[in-house]
Amino acid sequence: MKLELYAHGKINLGLDVIGERPDGYHEVKMIMQTVEVCDRLEFEDIDEDVIQLKSDAAFLPLDGDNLICKACRLMKDEYDIKKGVRISLEKHIPVAAGMAGGSADAAAALVAMNEIFALGLSRDRLMELGVKLGADVPYCIMKGTALSEGIGEKLTELAPMPDCYILIAKPGISVSTKEAYGGLVLDEHTLHPDIDGMVEAIKAGDLKGVTDRMGNVLEPVTAGKHEEIDILEAAMKDRGALNAMMTGSGPTVFGIYDDKAKAMDTVRYIKENDQAKQIFLVKPYNV
Repeated sequence: MKLELYAHGKINLGLDVIGERPDGYHEVKMIMQTVEVCDRLEFEDIDEDVIQLKSDAAFLPLDGDNLICKACRLMKDEYDIKKGVRISLEKHIPVAAGMAGGSADAAAALVAMNEIFALGLSRDRLMELGVKLGADVPYCIMKGTALSEGIGEKLTELAPMPDCYILIAKPGISVSTKEAYGGLVLDEHTLHPDIDGMVEAIKAGDLKGVTDRMGNVLEPVTAGKHEEIDILEAAMKDRGALNAMMTGSGPTVFGIYDDKAKAMDTVRYIKENDQAKQIFLVKPYNV
């Protein structure tokens, strides 16, 4: 059996960190939104008891260190699957960019294994398995607009984000999520985004209410080391974005527009000034 799936990246409309747990994980409160940027994956079951992964992205590990392979191995071990699987990955989501590209691919692998081997698992069960691979994996199975709490595994589905254009730009640098969280200092000076207010704005379909409340407590950590982030944000805001900020641990920056022409003008400006290596103009993706 062959199966083709698309793994969608995400942005954080709001990212707050409540505190650090004894186990080293951070308690978060975030609004996640799936976007149209996606990887394409093909899965095929094979008789040989192996996991074979190939990709057009030469820099990615293709062995057991890849989250796709870990997801397939988890399913094989959990459900005593004797056959193997061959996977082909066409990579589009920026890597080490704060867009959960690896987690999205792992989520697709869990879904694919469930279908190919007719396991009959519910979405909730797949999400339970996903958290073993990473905090963003359950959300990448759910997709859409969601409130994320705990370490990211406690998810509440929200109404779809109001319609808009999202300009996504990744500068030619990569950021370690572990280092970003490691550099975070929470004190009385920390600016916490209004996540509850954003939830209400999403429910009301109020795009300006959403963009006015955008915020990311990790941004000062990453932007403090990489001026490219502030430069991209300024380029977007100066050219009509309702707001712009870094997603996740960065360094990818996104701007939200209610006018496609202004977004296209910003794309041209960023390209002309070589401010980003990967640029996408997309819309929110809600299933």
